[in-house]
Amino acid sequence: MPTGGPTGGVVLRQAIRGQRRRVIAASLLGMTHQGCEALVPVVIGATIDTAVATGSSAALLRLLIVLAVLFLVLSTCYRTSARITEGSGELAAHRLRLDLAARVLDPRGGADADRLPGALTSIATNDARRVGSVATVIAYGVSAVAALVISAIALLRISVPLGLLVLLGIPPLLWLGHRISRPLERRSETEQERAAHASGVAADLVSGLRVLKGMGAESAAVARYRTTSQDSLSAALRAARSRAGHEGAVLALTGVFIAVIAVVGAYLAMDGSISVGDLVAAVGLAQFLLGPFQLLTYVNAELAQGRASARRIAEVLASPVTVGTGKDAPADRPAGRLALRGVSLGALRGVDLDLPAGSLTGVVTRDPAAAADLLVCLAREADPAEGTIELDGTPLTSLDPDALRRAVLVAHHDADLFESTLLDNVRAGAGDTAPDDPAPVERALRASAADEVARLLPEGGDTLLAERGRSLSGGQRQRVALARALAAERPVLVLHDPTTAVDTVTESRIAARLREIRRDRTTILVTTSPALLAVTDRVVVLEDGAVRAAGHHTELLAADATYRAAVLA
Repeated sequence: MPTGGPTGGVVLRQAIRGQRRRVIAASLLGMTHQGCEALVPVVIGATIDTAVATGSSAALLRLLIVLAVLFLVLSTCYRTSARITEGSGELAAHRLRLDLAARVLDPRGGADADRLPGALTSIATNDARRVGSVATVIAYGVSAVAALVISAIALLRISVPLGLLVLLGIPPLLWLGHRISRPLERRSETEQERAAHASGVAADLVSGLRVLKGMGAESAAVARYRTTSQDSLSAALRAARSRAGHEGAVLALTGVFIAVIAVVGAYLAMDGSISVGDLVAAVGLAQFLLGPFQLLTYVNAELAQGRASARRIAEVLASPVTVGTGKDAPADRPAGRLALRGVSLGALRGVDLDLPAGSLTGVVTRDPAAAADLLVCLAREADPAEGTIELDGTPLTSLDPDALRRAVLVAHHDADLFESTLLDNVRAGAGDTAPDDPAPVERALRASAADEVARLLPEGGDTLLAERGRSLSGGQRQRVALARALAAERPVLVLHDPTTAVDTVTESRIAARLREIRRDRTTILVTTSPALLAVTDRVVVLEDGAVRAAGHHTELLAADATYRAAVLA
């Protein structure tokens, strides 16, 4: 469990506290419902003693009216309480999903460390629902306890021994029910962990389906998922057996308890200590008690699963951040000058770079890890282990991550598209300015040649794209993703291999237009594409994680055999 954040208990209490008004209202209505339910056998017993035994029609009519009123009140209270409790559970789960989304999207990062996207989705859906269910069952638990208390009072009025039997027997039964739920809590947590992992693996395999087919690795992928799915199934079956055992054990205990009440009541009736009507009321109350006990069994099981899910949610919310929070913000219109001083992280080894404001710089490396680590540093997804990176003379570590990303945009090679229209995907980069000023979107579409993609689609730019843009070819997806990055018009833009799937002719057009649309803005192209490198002001070559050479593209082609092999291979 990470430190410095909420615990599972805190998550659970906050979920309930956030819905306290609804929970209190539902509890009061539920207590009224259960109280009326408990009074039904008491009124029936009174009817036998005061109306049936005496033959009084007036008394019978009065008591029948009382019964009708009881049923009207209890049914109305039940319906209203059920609506409120279900609403409180949904609202509590929704609030948790918002908190989880805010943590996952926190610009400081860290929530997705060592977690597959599918696992996070499972936590935000299944676990949030289970914790939200706790806010629902609290009202049920309170009303069940109220029913037990009212039944005990009614039995005390009928017979002190019967009332004492219920009052003294309820606490041990509740304690035993809580102890029996412990294995269910542990197995429920394991079940949710395995289910989340299976969801993550499934999402991972689906996203890489084309690659797997191209490699002929479908059988290995299926075997991997089958193993994960079997583990998840085994955990689910263990949790189901635990829940069945829990419910069966509690039901057996309550059955024995109710039988004892009925036997004691029958003995007292035969002894003459209570009347026939009192015996009917006592037996009716004993049978009624089965409902509250079953309700408490259900509440115990939901609480056990809710506690397990709350711990998993707390682990995400308490995840340590990847980068610290700076207090400064870039200037309203940053010049865009970048300076790297002895930057080391992962495959990078003491990188020194000066990127003038408004320059178009190419970065060439044959090591994918070095390229990835450079992007991570520039996006401030992680801070360098050594050295500093400055934007206009200000270290990135002193800048607020969210404010920094409004000035510096790193567009990764594998950027996904949204399940929306092509234009909406591009407008997402332009942000709030898109509806008022369509010019950035239009310029970005033309510069990336994504306007040509739009013309080929059935409904043009308004064509709905499939999930992650799978309805487009690889090159078309790259062009739309590039348009989205260009539409943002950030002072500093870092592009990683933006045209690897684009044909040579289109790539040359994109290269020429890219230089024009990014004029006077700092742009970094991490690529080995000769078409893109040809339009840069300068190319920096990284080898073994450090800067080995720098110069113009044509100069390096003529003088550097290693560079020539990397670019023209």
